[in-house]
Amino acid sequence: MDGTLLNNQHEISVANREAIKEAQDKGVFVVLSTGRSFLNSHNHADSLNLSSFLVTVNGSEIWDEKRELVRRSLVKSEQIEWMLKLANEHKATFWAISTERNWHNEMPEDLHSVEWMKFGFNIHDDAVREIVIKELETRGEFELSNSTPFNIEVNASGINKAQGLKLVCERLGIEMKNVMAVGDSRNDLAMIKEAGMGVAMGNAQEIVKETADWVTASNEEDGVAKAIRKWVLDK
Repeated sequence: MDGTLLNNQHEISVANREAIKEAQDKGVFVVLSTGRSFLNSHNHADSLNLSSFLVTVNGSEIWDEKRELVRRSLVKSEQIEWMLKLANEHKATFWAISTERNWHNEMPEDLHSVEWMKFGFNIHDDAVREIVIKELETRGEFELSNSTPFNIEVNASGINKAQGLKLVCERLGIEMKNVMAVGDSRNDLAMIKEAGMGVAMGNAQEIVKETADWVTASNEEDGVAKAIRKWVLDK
């Protein structure tokens, strides 16, 4: 969504809305696959009249067309506690997503009374960010990605947008080779690799562009609409 479907004002353009509607009218399933929580994404899905699944928190939650939970994957509270200490040690700002709410630079008094799905670090110093990534990788317990070049997103091991979309495809009777996935950041890499057509936004991180099958326009230039029109509606 951010940097892909949404422009820099966090709005969905008219062109994107029209292309998505035309795709749905042709029987195409349009699925939002986002790092955001359900609370921060379902309103956009509703505004587009999407009648399909939602993949949220980088694949930690899958919601069906009735907005009922299909699957949820958690990060252990002990791991959250360790990452919070790591963030404080390196003076990083942080956020976390629980099953009930989003947390920004604050946490509940009792971390272990909450069910967690993701932890994130904001670190603008490249050297410090690499140190934190190495510490996270050494644990061997996490799925690491990002949604901007300056952050680190941490999900449970094996949880990513591609795995979420695979479950959706199983439910819909579709193969991943018949999926087009569009994204701009490292948390989109797995689904861009797995999809039959992986599309990078014009504003995407370079590694995403290198991985994708095709590069569309930026999020400020209706890149999603252009991809839908080229690879879905014109076929």
